[in-house]
Amino acid sequence: MSGGWTGRVLRVDLSRGEIRVEPLRTDWARDFIGGRGLGARYFFEEVDPRVDPFAPENKLIFATGPLTGTNASCGARYMVVTKAPLNGTITTSNSGGHWGPALKFAGYDMLIVEGRAPEPVYLLICDDQVTIRPARHLWGKGVWETEEKIRDEVGLPEVRIASIGQAGENLVRFAAIMNDLHRAAGRNGVGAVMGAKNLKAVAVWGTGGVPIARPRDWMEAQWQFRRRLRESPVTSEGLPQFGTAVLVHVINESGALPTKNWQLARMKPDETGSDAEKISGETLKAEYTIRNKACFACTIACGRVTHVSEGGKVRHAVTTSPRNWNLAGEGPEYENIWALGCDTNVDDMDAVIKASFLCNDYGMDPISFGATLAAAMEMYEKGYIDDQITGMPLPFGSADALVAMTEATALRRGFGKELAEGAKRLCEKFGHPELFMGSKGMEFPAYDARAIQGMGLGYATSNRGGCHLKGYSVKAEILGVPYKMDPHATKGKAELQKKLQDSTGAIDASGICLFVGFGSELDDLLPLLNAATGVDYTLDDLLKAGERIFNLERLWLLRAGFTGADDTLPERLLKEPIPYGPSKGEVNRLHEMLPEYYRLRGWTEQGEPSAEKLAELGLDKLRAG
Repeated sequence: MSGGWTGRVLRVDLSRGEIRVEPLRTDWARDFIGGRGLGARYFFEEVDPRVDPFAPENKLIFATGPLTGTNASCGARYMVVTKAPLNGTITTSNSGGHWGPALKFAGYDMLIVEGRAPEPVYLLICDDQVTIRPARHLWGKGVWETEEKIRDEVGLPEVRIASIGQAGENLVRFAAIMNDLHRAAGRNGVGAVMGAKNLKAVAVWGTGGVPIARPRDWMEAQWQFRRRLRESPVTSEGLPQFGTAVLVHVINESGALPTKNWQLARMKPDETGSDAEKISGETLKAEYTIRNKACFACTIACGRVTHVSEGGKVRHAVTTSPRNWNLAGEGPEYENIWALGCDTNVDDMDAVIKASFLCNDYGMDPISFGATLAAAMEMYEKGYIDDQITGMPLPFGSADALVAMTEATALRRGFGKELAEGAKRLCEKFGHPELFMGSKGMEFPAYDARAIQGMGLGYATSNRGGCHLKGYSVKAEILGVPYKMDPHATKGKAELQKKLQDSTGAIDASGICLFVGFGSELDDLLPLLNAATGVDYTLDDLLKAGERIFNLERLWLLRAGFTGADDTLPERLLKEPIPYGPSKGEVNRLHEMLPEYYRLRGWTEQGEPSAEKLAELGLDKLRAG
């Protein structure tokens, strides 16, 4: 292969202790590019959709893209592809930092982990030297201590580590894989799959580089790309100044901030007793932020290094684990603030930061955790569960409950055992499935689908469940990028979502960060990809690749037993109007958008890709059943 890809796949069978390197499927690489696409193509070929997510037969694929590890702005991303323990979908969980580039520098486009080790182990990848090492001494330790001990043990200060904390070990269904301490492949329980395989960590140190097929074209393309990012107020001002937490006020003032388990869509003192200002990006910057932090090759630097001190204001539910809270960490991001703060109605920033740090160290998705806790809080306030079940008061707004339940969930202690199963299972167990706010078994993120119609369609049709990252229509409906659409209207939203889902698939496959989409379009990515790989992609080729990826995932879902009936939203969003604020009276009108969406996708009325569409995408030899 001429550039971008290394052309090698590392395969590790933990059951047999076997390690081998094989050539990358070049035909698949051209059609699926890399990252999410190529990982999904291998996964589709090799894993039975009916497999138990915790079984040795489920595989864990770490996949980079051709731009991962290059000096293209934000070329830091990698994907984790597996069957999700949370909801049984094919999940493609994205992370940044430095780990993905390190895997490329070691000479691999993908790492495929198979089987289950008889005892806890970690992988050490040093270029061509790959070893499986014992990790019993690391089992039971958090992410931060694990990274420190492995780094000391291997004697490589610059080694990059992806690991799980106690949440992954305890098979919490929304456990994350953490790398570089605070970056997360966060959603749907990829860390629990790693824990089920007795794989504590993957440490990587590479001394190579990423080949570029056309160096002259590359230099011109990447400088033009950076210029476009500098010209955008989102990527040059908003994200660098406040990080993703800049959205707290923006979404709240749009009347689209889900609050108290989606009973409300706005935080305001005189209506809810909680205040978005206290947990806003502006407050985070003014009172808690030490500095910005960027992922590999990033020119945006949306990460926040923050500080919280036990000796200061934080006094909530002191944890039993030996941690010094007079320390700096990263975050919380907007989604963390929403899930741990707005959704639980906690407006104590100290507690939100502390819970966020705990999620990072334990290796746990804060979105699913916060949403699950919010569902429990609603059941508690309505009298469906009580102190005898929860072990402590669990009202909305309780900072003590937030911090205590973060630890209890990661360790599966007390009521944490119930929370560790996710909101859908929790609500079903206690007889109130209507209080689960998610789709296809995954909890929603921080945008109310009643106030942002296109996001509702995106949630309903996302292949991995309620997800904003596969079709972020907020950029058009709220932020006006690249053009403004009325968030309360349904007209044009089916076309918008399809385009966003397809273009997102191509970006996810490339190995570059989705945030570049705020300062550039897919045609800006095209010169970079062509210069790196030497392939003469057209814009239509990239959109087709994204569409191919989305349809491949859909075929996998159909084989796993999902149907078009799963493309839906909770009754609360379809029938309960927002009670007050700028979006007062709105419900999501999914029924107005979904039929048009299916038609634009070339799917049947039952939500299945037609034979003609599969033939068009070169997927006609793959069957749904």
